[in-house]
Amino acid sequence: MAALIGMVILALVLPAWAGITYVGLVRARREAGGLPPEPRPRPRRSLARKAAWIAVLAYVLGGALHVYGLSYQPFLFPEDACWFNARHKAVPDSSSALPVSLVCAGEEIVPWWVNPGLLLFAVAAVGATVAAIVLRIRRR
Repeated sequence: MAALIGMVILALVLPAWAGITYVGLVRARREAGGLPPEPRPRPRRSLARKAAWIAVLAYVLGGALHVYGLSYQPFLFPEDACWFNARHKAVPDSSSALPVSLVCAGEEIVPWWVNPGLLLFAVAAVGATVAAIVLRIRRR
């Protein structure tokens, strides 16, 4: 029990104490005139830049979701895809990469939410990209 309390002190209390002490020292030096004044706040990001970041996030999340959906697909041994995903030892009836689909013994194996999620991320990515371009052009 003592070791656990010691680990908590080392992991949480000491870093928090050090941070509070450092912030206090920096404030005291600024008030005494030993340090330059606090920097001015950064200007706010433009709407075009925010839209571009949203587009990048949608592209990345959509790509990750598509890779997840493709993990259900048969690659080297098609009969193993049905076995690992549906416990049915047979060759898949059909499979496709877009829309993501794997049918084994008449049953869809890929979760139902994968394809609507891909559509949602695609629309968001394209919409945010177009919005970023339009906002950037209008700003000039």
